Amino acid sequence: MKFLARLCSAVAAVAFIAAGAARAEIKLPHLLSDHAVLQRDAPIHIWGWADPGEAVTVHFHDQTRTATADDLGKWSLWLMPERPGGPYGLRATGSGGSAGVTLSDLLVGDVWLASGQSNMEMPLNGFPGSAVLKNGPEEIAHATLPTVRLLRLEHATSEFPLNDISATWTECNPQTAADFSAVAYFFGREINQKEKVPVGLIDTTWGGTPVESWISLMGISSDAGLMPLFRSRALFTQNLADDDAVRAKEKRERDAAEAAHQPLPQPHWHPDPRSWEPAALYNGMIAPETPYTIKGVIWYQGETNSDPERAPLYAKEFVTLIADWRRAWGEGDFPFLYVQISNFYSPNNEDWGRIRDAQRRTLAVVHTAMAVTLDVGTKDNVHPPDKQTVGARLALAARAMVYREGGGERGLEYSGPLFRETTVEGSSMRVWFDHAESGLTSDGAPMGFEIAGQDGNFVAATAKIDGLTVVVQAAGVAQPRFVRYGWASWTDANLFNKDKLPASTFTSQRLP
Repeated sequence: MKFLARLCSAVAAVAFIAAGAARAEIKLPHLLSDHAVLQRDAPIHIWGWADPGEAVTVHFHDQTRTATADDLGKWSLWLMPERPGGPYGLRATGSGGSAGVTLSDLLVGDVWLASGQSNMEMPLNGFPGSAVLKNGPEEIAHATLPTVRLLRLEHATSEFPLNDISATWTECNPQTAADFSAVAYFFGREINQKEKVPVGLIDTTWGGTPVESWISLMGISSDAGLMPLFRSRALFTQNLADDDAVRAKEKRERDAAEAAHQPLPQPHWHPDPRSWEPAALYNGMIAPETPYTIKGVIWYQGETNSDPERAPLYAKEFVTLIADWRRAWGEGDFPFLYVQISNFYSPNNEDWGRIRDAQRRTLAVVHTAMAVTLDVGTKDNVHPPDKQTVGARLALAARAMVYREGGGERGLEYSGPLFRETTVEGSSMRVWFDHAESGLTSDGAPMGFEIAGQDGNFVAATAKIDGLTVVVQAAGVAQPRFVRYGWASWTDANLFNKDKLPASTFTSQRLP
């Protein structure tokens, strides 16, 4: 594997040198295209390729900077921070007679990267035949937002980190928004309207993918507890060979049937095994963006990891992913806002609770926030139609934590009740919450609570709100030790704070 990686790097370098020798032009990455948004109030990174040794001068707004291309033709420079504004033009010219590059309609504002699996990927026009967005046609018709810009990446996997993508920025209008992440769109629309700032949204998503695909190999190697992922990565070589063999066999069968004028065999659906390979999506869909300055990340993923094999590792993986991306961007602890997976009936009943609780515990990582969505799920469809609420709750967290509305986190409530601690009172347990200062409420009696004794066998509990706490008990559990809430994949959990934000799944039991 190391030899293969070195060989790929060598081939790429030789190809790059050969391309540079015949380049005779200035080239910018696709991230730097017409209609782009550049991050405000931070140094602006501009980079690209030219002939080796060529001096490249960049003119933007009232700034001019020059850099020299290295032996591989790569050049890079930084512009001084800019205030929100635009539209502006950018021009890059070379000293050796290379053709220059001119960009137009650039804005300076906030750039948010949206990533995850299908619930983040689901566009405004839905998934035909399987998932429809609430009020989709009306939302699309009103999606003309001149100061919101969209960049949607194509699916891409790679054995090594890529340095460019094929997508370019577009203006936000009904045509471009229809195929864009609905959650990201509603988040960006809210930020654009509330903060009065241009917003750039990068949609880098792939449905049905596990978290480990989005972590770099360096990130995976940073935690010995994630070493099993390296073993699973080794299996993908055989998986890919098997998949290619099956596809080749099916093609031969179709060709033979067509030649014999017989009915063609029904095609089979094949999930792309490459999208499940550890680090494959990081390499293909995250690494190319890491030189681009961003404001923060919004993330919605976890359903694919909610099985008995993957769920126990999720807590480590998710924390690792956040640290890995922050290291790769080199911008410090940028905001990482994420969605807790929603309500849905799954045979892996216990594992959904475990994933949700792992997501709750990840709030211990600095500059993170979580949007709880237990109240907007659908029992028979893993893709709930209400993406408006999801985007709005992510935006609420950003408004409080990032934009400091109302004086900061304490001025604007952005989270539902979060488990703090519990005390045992005879045969009952009293549960205390953070983000409950406004009070607790439920539609009828609080539902979704379970308690267990020392044996860890949970049973349904009755619950009542008592001030800013909830008291739970269950017949047959005389000495309760643990309490949990909203643990089932499809749960009747109904606890909210009086800011109308739902409580998170939790367990007081420390899981291995």
